[in-house]
Amino acid sequence: MVSSCIFCRIVAREIPAKIVLETELAMAFEDIHPQAPVHCLVIPKSHIESLRDATSSDAPLLGEILDLARRVAEAKGASAGGYRILSNIGTDGGQEVPHLHFHVLGGRRLGAKLVRDDR
Repeated sequence: MVSSCIFCRIVAREIPAKIVLETELAMAFEDIHPQAPVHCLVIPKSHIESLRDATSSDAPLLGEILDLARRVAEAKGASAGGYRILSNIGTDGGQEVPHLHFHVLGGRRLGAKLVRDDR
Protein backbone atom coordinates (compact mmCIF):
# COMPACT_ATOMS: atom_id res chain seq x y z
CA MET A 1 0.00 0.00 0.00
CA VAL A 2 1.14 3.51 -0.82
CA SER A 3 -0.20 5.68 2.01
CA SER A 4 -0.68 8.74 -0.22
CA CYS A 5 -2.62 6.80 -2.88
CA ILE A 6 -6.37 7.33 -2.65
CA PHE A 7 -7.13 3.93 -4.20
CA CYS A 8 -4.77 2.15 -1.78
CA ARG A 9 -6.62 3.91 1.04
CA ILE A 10 -9.96 2.71 -0.38
CA VAL A 11 -8.61 -0.86 -0.45
CA ALA A 12 -7.49 -0.43 3.19
CA ARG A 13 -11.00 0.84 4.05
CA GLU A 14 -9.57 4.17 5.23
CA ILE A 15 -11.73 6.04 2.71
CA PRO A 16 -15.32 4.94 2.08
CA ALA A 17 -16.42 3.77 -1.34
CA LYS A 18 -19.52 2.11 -2.77
CA ILE A 19 -17.97 -1.29 -3.42
CA VAL A 20 -19.74 -3.26 -6.15
CA LEU A 21 -17.69 -6.47 -6.23
CA GLU A 22 -14.43 -7.68 -4.77
CA THR A 23 -12.02 -10.58 -5.09
CA GLU A 24 -8.90 -11.45 -3.17
CA LEU A 25 -6.78 -9.45 -5.66
CA ALA A 26 -9.09 -6.77 -7.05
CA MET A 27 -11.89 -4.40 -6.12
CA ALA A 28 -14.65 -2.64 -8.05
CA PHE A 29 -16.42 0.46 -6.79
CA GLU A 30 -18.61 3.25 -8.14
CA ASP A 31 -16.88 6.32 -9.57
CA ILE A 32 -17.59 9.46 -7.52
CA HIS A 33 -17.91 11.54 -10.71
CA PRO A 34 -19.84 9.21 -13.05
CA GLN A 35 -19.75 9.94 -16.78
CA ALA A 36 -22.49 7.40 -17.60
CA PRO A 37 -25.35 5.72 -15.71
CA VAL A 38 -22.96 2.84 -15.00
CA HIS A 39 -19.46 4.05 -14.15
CA CYS A 40 -17.37 1.86 -11.90
CA LEU A 41 -13.63 1.57 -11.36
CA VAL A 42 -11.87 -1.79 -11.14
CA ILE A 43 -8.46 -1.75 -9.45
CA PRO A 44 -5.84 -4.18 -8.24
CA LYS A 45 -5.55 -4.27 -4.47
CA SER A 46 -1.80 -4.10 -4.83
CA HIS A 47 -0.31 -0.82 -6.00
CA ILE A 48 0.66 -0.69 -9.66
CA GLU A 49 0.89 2.86 -10.97
CA SER A 50 -0.49 2.21 -14.47
CA LEU A 51 -0.69 -0.40 -17.18
CA ARG A 52 2.70 0.90 -18.34
CA ASP A 53 4.17 -0.44 -15.08
CA ALA A 54 2.59 -3.90 -15.26
CA THR A 55 4.82 -6.80 -16.25
CA SER A 56 4.21 -10.21 -17.75
CA SER A 57 4.13 -11.62 -14.22
CA ASP A 58 1.01 -9.48 -13.65
CA ALA A 59 -0.90 -11.31 -16.42
CA PRO A 60 -3.01 -13.42 -14.00
CA LEU A 61 -3.90 -10.28 -12.01
CA LEU A 62 -4.84 -8.39 -15.19
CA GLY A 63 -7.01 -11.31 -16.27
CA GLU A 64 -8.77 -11.27 -12.92
CA ILE A 65 -9.32 -7.51 -13.20
CA LEU A 66 -10.86 -7.83 -16.67
CA ASP A 67 -13.08 -10.70 -15.50
CA LEU A 68 -14.18 -8.57 -12.55
CA ALA A 69 -14.95 -5.69 -14.96
CA ARG A 70 -17.15 -8.06 -17.00
CA ARG A 71 -18.92 -9.17 -13.83
CA VAL A 72 -19.45 -5.53 -12.77
CA ALA A 73 -21.10 -4.76 -16.12
CA GLU A 74 -23.41 -7.75 -15.64
CA ALA A 75 -24.21 -6.86 -12.02
CA LYS A 76 -25.01 -3.24 -12.94
CA GLY A 77 -27.25 -4.24 -15.87
CA ALA A 78 -24.99 -2.89 -18.63
CA SER A 79 -23.99 -6.19 -20.20
CA ALA A 80 -26.90 -6.77 -22.59
CA GLY A 81 -26.72 -3.38 -24.32
CA GLY A 82 -22.93 -3.20 -24.28
CA TYR A 83 -20.37 -1.28 -22.30
CA ARG A 84 -16.89 0.19 -22.51
CA ILE A 85 -13.79 -0.70 -20.50
CA LEU A 86 -10.91 1.74 -20.61
CA SER A 87 -7.72 2.56 -18.79
CA ASN A 88 -5.99 5.92 -18.98
CA ILE A 89 -2.20 5.72 -18.85
CA GLY A 90 -0.05 8.68 -17.85
CA THR A 91 -0.83 12.38 -17.88
CA ASP A 92 -1.30 12.66 -21.64
CA GLY A 93 -3.59 9.62 -21.53
CA GLY A 94 -5.81 11.35 -18.97
CA GLN A 95 -4.80 9.34 -15.89
CA GLU A 96 -5.69 11.36 -12.79
CA VAL A 97 -4.97 8.82 -10.04
CA PRO A 98 -1.58 7.08 -10.23
CA HIS A 99 -2.93 3.60 -9.46
CA LEU A 100 -3.88 1.20 -12.23
CA HIS A 101 -7.62 1.31 -12.79
CA PHE A 102 -10.12 0.38 -15.45
CA HIS A 103 -13.34 2.30 -16.01
CA VAL A 104 -16.48 0.29 -16.73
CA LEU A 105 -18.94 2.59 -18.49
CA GLY A 106 -22.43 1.73 -19.73
CA GLY A 107 -26.13 2.04 -19.18
CA ARG A 108 -26.68 4.16 -22.31
CA ARG A 109 -25.33 4.50 -25.83
CA LEU A 110 -21.78 5.83 -25.51
CA GLY A 111 -20.45 8.29 -28.06
CA ALA A 112 -17.22 7.95 -29.99
CA LYS A 113 -15.62 10.98 -28.32
CA LEU A 114 -13.19 9.88 -25.62
CA VAL A 115 -11.35 13.06 -24.71
CA ARG A 116 -12.37 16.62 -24.01
CA ASP A 117 -9.82 19.06 -25.39
CA ASP A 118 -9.53 21.85 -22.80
CA ARG A 119 -6.81 23.75 -24.62
